[in-house]
Amino acid sequence: MLLYGYFRSSAAYRVRIALNLKGLAYDNHFIHLQKNDQLAHEYAKLNPQKLVPALVDDGQVLTQSLAIIEYLDETHPEPPLLPKTPAERARVRALAQAIACDIHPINNLRVLRYLVKDLGLPDEKKDQWYRHWVETGLQAVEALLSGNPATGRFCHGDKPTLADICLVPQVANARRFNCDLSACPTVLRIDAECQKLEAFAQAAPGKQPDAE
Repeated sequence: MLLYGYFRSSAAYRVRIALNLKGLAYDNHFIHLQKNDQLAHEYAKLNPQKLVPALVDDGQVLTQSLAIIEYLDETHPEPPLLPKTPAERARVRALAQAIACDIHPINNLRVLRYLVKDLGLPDEKKDQWYRHWVETGLQAVEALLSGNPATGRFCHGDKPTLADICLVPQVANARRFNCDLSACPTVLRIDAECQKLEAFAQAAPGKQPDAE
């Protein structure tokens, strides 16, 4: 397997966690987003969205982190990243998508660049935008988690799932931008539990060979 990613990309971070949880070996190909490697013709041919991650497995190019993770779960079922029943799977997917589809996209690097370069927002306003949407989104995730009997040591029960794989990178990014997470004690507790697992710890941005 060959993973195209960038150490700070939360979407690539998700896939690294999943690969580690599955115990799958992979090679890295680093796409430096700040230097616009993703816009190069060669990579655009591989992934026309010009985003990371992309995973090449058996000659097949896979894109979109959630699709990649579910592919890994289907092709390498142990340990499972989704629960057994349809209702439980729906809950885990909803938690994952609340982060990957609602929080992350409006705070992606290309969005932040557009705010500054095209709309002329100063950096402090750009950071204000980031913090507002991350704090609002994670507070909603907190409400979904807290008080729900299905929440256990992790987002769903006592084993990590797709939801935790999405949660940890978003919390890492929130901390990098100095977001106020005081209203999210359950989120922070689950993040701390995840960090105890080597699969999560070794996937962290600072542990990657391309970290700066």
